[in-house]
Amino acid sequence: MSRHPARHFLPLLRRRHLHRSVHLPYTSVPIPPDAIPSTSIPSSPSPPPFHPAPWPQWCPPSSTPFPPFTASHLRAAVSSLAASLLALPEADPDPLPALHAHSFPTLLAVSPLASLELLPLLRLKPHVGLAVFSFRRTLSPPPTLPEFVVAISLASRARDPTAAANIFTDASSAYCPDQALYNALMSAYMHSGLVNCCVEAFHALQRDPRCGPPNADSYNILIALFGRSLLVDHMEATLQSLDVSGQPRTIGTYNAIIAGYLTAWMWDKMEAVFHEMIAGGVGPDTTTHLLMLRGYAHAGKIYKMELAYERAREHAGEVDMVHIRAMLCAYCKFAHVDRIQKIEELLLKLRPEDYRPWLNVLLIRVYAVEGLVEGMERRIAEALEHNTTVTTTQVMRSIITNYFQCDAVDRLAHFVRQAEGAGWKLCRSLYHCKMVMYGKNHRLSEMHGVLDEMEYFRFDRTKKTFWIMHKAYSSCGRRSEADTILGLMWKYGFGSPSGVFVQ
Repeated sequence: MSRHPARHFLPLLRRRHLHRSVHLPYTSVPIPPDAIPSTSIPSSPSPPPFHPAPWPQWCPPSSTPFPPFTASHLRAAVSSLAASLLALPEADPDPLPALHAHSFPTLLAVSPLASLELLPLLRLKPHVGLAVFSFRRTLSPPPTLPEFVVAISLASRARDPTAAANIFTDASSAYCPDQALYNALMSAYMHSGLVNCCVEAFHALQRDPRCGPPNADSYNILIALFGRSLLVDHMEATLQSLDVSGQPRTIGTYNAIIAGYLTAWMWDKMEAVFHEMIAGGVGPDTTTHLLMLRGYAHAGKIYKMELAYERAREHAGEVDMVHIRAMLCAYCKFAHVDRIQKIEELLLKLRPEDYRPWLNVLLIRVYAVEGLVEGMERRIAEALEHNTTVTTTQVMRSIITNYFQCDAVDRLAHFVRQAEGAGWKLCRSLYHCKMVMYGKNHRLSEMHGVLDEMEYFRFDRTKKTFWIMHKAYSSCGRRSEADTILGLMWKYGFGSPSGVFVQ
């Protein structure tokens, strides 16, 4: 990795006008939607149940003069306060009533650990956490350096790098910054995709005589940043710099490298890093197995994907919905033994709110390809219920092929009416298939009705249209009508099909 001096970025960090009052707006950068997101912050309509958080490493229980029962009561009070704060709206929150109702200033006077306990519990709603930190700064004693670190992490989750930079500046003015403070700022820049700012913060850490050299976490953040940005060469160079620095590779290092190769769709290198990690004695964690699961799913390596799924379940007990959808996508796109049975088992894990239009369309197609009319129609009904619109001709042709192979002309006619009403992608093949199936069943009047439908939706009659009608009349022994169709083909300039003569 290049060590050339970065552009001076301290003027950016000298804006110190944030967190001077409670009611300050925080603008967040929207997260781009992704079919299978890996770094987006999950949102929950209701906060999960709280469990007492362990004492932070920088404030061990032995450092507090209070007896154990006081510490447990403090944690219980903080958890109750966090539950009230998480019930506030994320946009423009006003935490003052809840903070005063739960006597937060008194809790803080009892122990500064109250703030360190509270702020991490607000990560689900980072804007609320930032508003709480703004109020916290008006109280005594002043916030500690670890509190500033947590506040920067909240700004990171809120995708607000400006707030993170201002908090960093204030913390650097009040305390001697450490590696954790720089790492929090780098992480905020990383999550917002600000490559240059993150690299400048890394170089500032290297130059700052008040801190030690960058640690493994600092390098891991850079590796993750370059991986997300598809800068694979920079990512690999940063890994080499980490090795040269003498810092040992951590599980976070390997996870960041695997994620980078996954983002770049470099499956062989992703797998090689995983095996290198195992050989180096670093045990994979749940994140590692989930990354490998996603990589194998995208690569179509179904057997290895299933192994990664089982390992992730052994570590975490359950696999989240994002990776369940990744597996469903893989089963839909790649042929595999018993894939329908495995799809059905995974679908049982999805809740109604886990519906995704793109996944439902994939399910329609896979049921159609497998010739399962009932399963396909269930997915079609689900798509219509959610106002999902199919816009690809390939999916529509898979549906009509399934109906044709099952000789289900009435079901096909019903589906075509549904597709017309729902605004799905229509194609001439839909109507030609209906004509063929009506002609096969000698339902000639209904076959003629399809011509009116084609005209209504502005599908011109082609040579294939007339040829379908000619074969239908010929199969019924109605030679005169068949010859009339041949005459129409000559009239419209289509000529006569090879091997067919007018008698």
